[in-house]
Amino acid sequence: MSFEIQDLADILRILTLVELGEKPILKRSLERKICRICKGRFNIDVEDFNEMLKSMVEEGLISVSDDYVKLTDKGAGIGREWRKFLFKGEPILEIIAGIADGTVASLTLILSSLIAGLSMKMTLIASILSLIIVSITNFSSFLLGGITENLADLTTLQNLIIYSLSDIPDSVERTKAIHLARELLNLLRRERSKMSILSALACGGATFASAAVPLAIYLSLPQPIDMILSLSIILAMAGIFLVYYRALKMRIHWKITLLQTITVIAGVLIMSLLLSTNI
Repeated sequence: MSFEIQDLADILRILTLVELGEKPILKRSLERKICRICKGRFNIDVEDFNEMLKSMVEEGLISVSDDYVKLTDKGAGIGREWRKFLFKGEPILEIIAGIADGTVASLTLILSSLIAGLSMKMTLIASILSLIIVSITNFSSFLLGGITENLADLTTLQNLIIYSLSDIPDSVERTKAIHLARELLNLLRRERSKMSILSALACGGATFASAAVPLAIYLSLPQPIDMILSLSIILAMAGIFLVYYRALKMRIHWKITLLQTITVIAGVLIMSLLLSTNI
C-alpha cells in the first residue's frame, strides 16, 4: 500500500489502519466506526467495504477470521506510520526545547546570583518568578505555534487530497470520497488540537522541572557542594538531551551538536549576564 489517497478505497484503508488497534475487532464494529466518522451523510456500501477488506488481506495488511479483523505485523507497522504522519503524537521537540530553556534559565540564575551577590531570599524570589515566566511563555508559544502549524498543515493536506479525489470519474463515488476525506480531516483536527495542548504542557513542564531541580539543590545545600551538584546536573542534562539525543535524532556527529549547544548557551548567558549587571 502506497502513501497516496486517490479514491474512496484509499481513504477506507487509511481509516481501517488508523482505527484498528492491537486487539481483533468485529467487521460490523469496524464498519460502524467508519460510518460514525461519516456522520450520517452517507453509508458505506457493504460491497465496497468487503472489497476493501479483501484487498487489504491480499496485501498482507490485515487478517480476517470468524468475522474478526486484526492487523498483521505489516499492517500494524504501516498503521503506526500513518498515525505519526497524521496525528503527530510524539512531543519530543517540545520536551527538548523545554529542557534547553530550563537549563539555560537555571544556569543564568545561578551565575547571576553569584555575580550580583544576591541573598538566598532574593535568589529564591527571582528563581520562582523566572521559572513561572519562562514556563508560561514556552507553554503559550508552543500552544499557539502548534495550532497555527496544524491549521497550515491540514489546509495543505486537504487541498492535496481533494485535488487528487477530483479525478474520480464516477460523481457519486467522488462525492462520497470528498465527504469522507473532509470528515477524516475533521478527526485529524480534533486529535491534533488535543496533541497541541499536551505538547505545550510537556514543554512548560519540562522547562519548569529542568530548571527547578538544579536551582533547588543550589539553594538548599551548603557551599561549595551546591555549586558543584547544580552545575553537574545542568551539564548532564545539556550533554544527554541537547548534545547526544539531538545528534542521535538528527543523525549528525555529536561534536557538531556540542558546538551548536555551547554557542547557543554561551550567547544567551552573555546577553543575560550583561542585562542583569546593567540593571
